[in-house]
Amino acid sequence: MTVAYQRRPVLWDVDFDAPAGPMIAVVGPNGAGKSTFIKACLGLVPMASGRVEFWGRPHASVRRRIGYVPQRETVDWDFPVSALDVVCMGRYRFIGWCRPVGKAHKDAARACLDRVGMAGFEGRQISQLSGGQQQRVFLARALAQEADLYFMDEPFAGVDAATERAIVEVLSELRAARRTIICVHHDLQTVPRYFDRALLLNMRVVAAGRVEDVFTPENLRKTYGGKLTLLDQASQAIARAERGG
Repeated sequence: MTVAYQRRPVLWDVDFDAPAGPMIAVVGPNGAGKSTFIKACLGLVPMASGRVEFWGRPHASVRRRIGYVPQRETVDWDFPVSALDVVCMGRYRFIGWCRPVGKAHKDAARACLDRVGMAGFEGRQISQLSGGQQQRVFLARALAQEADLYFMDEPFAGVDAATERAIVEVLSELRAARRTIICVHHDLQTVPRYFDRALLLNMRVVAAGRVEDVFTPENLRKTYGGKLTLLDQASQAIARAERGG
């Protein structure tokens, strides 16, 4: 995959094969192309060259099996819909477009809200929710899709500790159900604790594989360059993980 904006390469010759089942962290510095990688996989931005396949097929033919949680900053939170309305959007693969949302699908959406700790908020307009609550609603929408593969763009960014714990719990449930999660993640210290595999990206693939194999100080320095404070924190996290702490 190669992606360019106004002839300026953002991703260059990216080759990545995601196995089924694990939680995969996509990490790299700001401007490394992490969000672009997800959007290009989903056909939301055009590629200059390359191809993306899911289970050996193009995205258009399997889009119903794929869930997506975008960055909160990209969402129009003033759009006049309730939390339940947003989650019901995740049921459209079962309902069909321009058809009424029946009781069974609303009940399924309420169950998803309950899973992310948002029971009782179904009637709230999304702009009335806190940032963490908004993120939980979009996670509930992804759950309502009952997808096999989830792309998540920084789901932990700007959320409180309680929301982070709730998200981790839900993602762990998805992993236990053999769902694949590809997640742009910015907190290097929690990568060894939350994820099974990592894709280290800075315009190109620096390393990809199991966290214990590729999430090393050497690879992080190749990925982040001279941001030594950040890398030292990550190194300490790796050492704690190796000690079992």
